[in-house]
Amino acid sequence: MTDQDVAPTPDRAFQCEACGGVSEYAPGTYALRCPYCKHEQDITPTPRQVTEHPIEELTVLPRRASAPGRVKVYTCPGCHAVTESDTLSDKCQFCATPLVADASDSEHVVPEAVLPFGVGREQARDALAEWTRSRWFAPNELKGVTEAETFRGSYLPHWTYDAQTTTQYTGERGEHYWVEEEDSEGRTRQVRHTRWHHTSGTVGRFFDDVLVPGSGQVPVKELDKLAPWPLEETVPYQKEYLAGFRTVRYDIEPEAGLESAKARMALVIRTDCMRDIGGDEQRVHSMSTFYSGLTYKLVLLPVWFLTYLHAGKAWPVMVNARTGEVIGERPYSAVKITLASVGGALLIALVVLLVVMLRN
Repeated sequence: MTDQDVAPTPDRAFQCEACGGVSEYAPGTYALRCPYCKHEQDITPTPRQVTEHPIEELTVLPRRASAPGRVKVYTCPGCHAVTESDTLSDKCQFCATPLVADASDSEHVVPEAVLPFGVGREQARDALAEWTRSRWFAPNELKGVTEAETFRGSYLPHWTYDAQTTTQYTGERGEHYWVEEEDSEGRTRQVRHTRWHHTSGTVGRFFDDVLVPGSGQVPVKELDKLAPWPLEETVPYQKEYLAGFRTVRYDIEPEAGLESAKARMALVIRTDCMRDIGGDEQRVHSMSTFYSGLTYKLVLLPVWFLTYLHAGKAWPVMVNARTGEVIGERPYSAVKITLASVGGALLIALVVLLVVMLRN
């Protein structure tokens, strides 16, 4: 018998204790819920703690295939259909049974923590309705949009980094002084000048959980708008939290993520240097940063991806599935913008007219 003749073993399902159906993770809880009989069963917490891993650990981890090559062949425990997916968890495309892969089989870095969905489908729908109602300069019809055409919950991979930094800098401190000067018409006035002094120094800062997206599927600028994330509410990674949701695998390696994290740290460090320089103005010419105690971990963050229709066009929206923060694209009403512009111009004209009348 060849390997091709062996029937694939069905992947693990989270069977309902009450009716035997397949349960899914229930947002806002620490339990699995059966979509058929609504029975809930608690997720037994893992005894381990969320751990920060030394960056040096990356050099000894076993290498896996690159992101495009990490294709999981799922065998549905419900209908036994065989499907391929590049995700860590998904649903069977035939019977919608939750499918969750074993991360240790395919991932170079296994997720350390997960921030479970706290906002459920109904709450995300309400957040969308509130968001559309509150859009300035939106067409009136948009305020009636309360339902999404597509609705998908996904966990997105993110790297977090901790580091103690010590930075030596050089720069200049500017101090203002005033000089009385005479203009071409013989009138005197106070003119501000700046006297610059060379300076140097050292600043230190500890960075905790600098967050960097681990996948390029969603633009970084869009993901940043969903912040802040309550990372203190993360729990140790368990497959049960993924049941019923799509989980994107990371395609940005931790080493590349670290460089992005350092760039984010540098912006804060620069502000520290300017504060240390003091004076009225500051110039930072150079910064040399030493990093110690560098650690990392991979966390999964929950996002609802919605699409609503307006004027025959699909508009994408994302909802932070922990805080309810909504970002997305929206249409604008040309009529409202024109009326606002005309109104603003009339208001300015009225103010000018009143000033002229008072002077006269």
